[in-house]
Amino acid sequence: MVVAIDGPAGSGKSTIAELLARRLELKDGRRFVYINSGKLYRALTLACQRQGVDVSDNEAAVDVARSVRLEYRDSTVFLDGVDVGPLLHGDEIDRAVSRLSSNVPVRHMVNALIKEMALRRDVIVEGRDMTTVVFPDAEARFYLDASEDSRARRRFGQGMSSLSLEEIRRSIAERDRMDRNKPEGSLKVAGGVTYIDTSYLTVNEVYERLEKIIRLKG
Repeated sequence: MVVAIDGPAGSGKSTIAELLARRLELKDGRRFVYINSGKLYRALTLACQRQGVDVSDNEAAVDVARSVRLEYRDSTVFLDGVDVGPLLHGDEIDRAVSRLSSNVPVRHMVNALIKEMALRRDVIVEGRDMTTVVFPDAEARFYLDASEDSRARRRFGQGMSSLSLEEIRRSIAERDRMDRNKPEGSLKVAGGVTYIDTSYLTVNEVYERLEKIIRLKG
């Protein structure tokens, strides 16, 4: 079974997807694997930065993506065999990752890797185009959303950025603009998805809504 979740930065996708993968078990004992597509793009952004490549240079970024080895184990991304999870959420990565994920050949490579990881598995996968491009026929599809202000407050509260609350809000607005205008795999609400505004919901309230629908479909 594939559970696909899309939505903008800070809407709670990663928190909910990881929680579902930890808690959810199907009646026959099958457990879900959690795949965070954003971590793959962030790892490739880190690879570009390490090699001194501007992510806006599409051809050079594609060469970097082809030259490295990405693996996803237990919700952690390994770049050329090394766990890079703790390095993926700095301000420099935040500023560059949306530009890299606009690179169509890079998107094709990442999406092919995600599809390969999902083969013959029950997966919870989240990102920007999981419900529209990668898994349009997933058994359960969701779009999590939230207001700009609530998303900025969440990011600020995580304490992982050196930016002020207002700077984070502006960064989120710019990220949204880029994600919604990608030449391929743009962020949008697909037909037939379950749309949930998480602005004023607790994590458990969001989880319970998704869990109920997944169990009905699964």
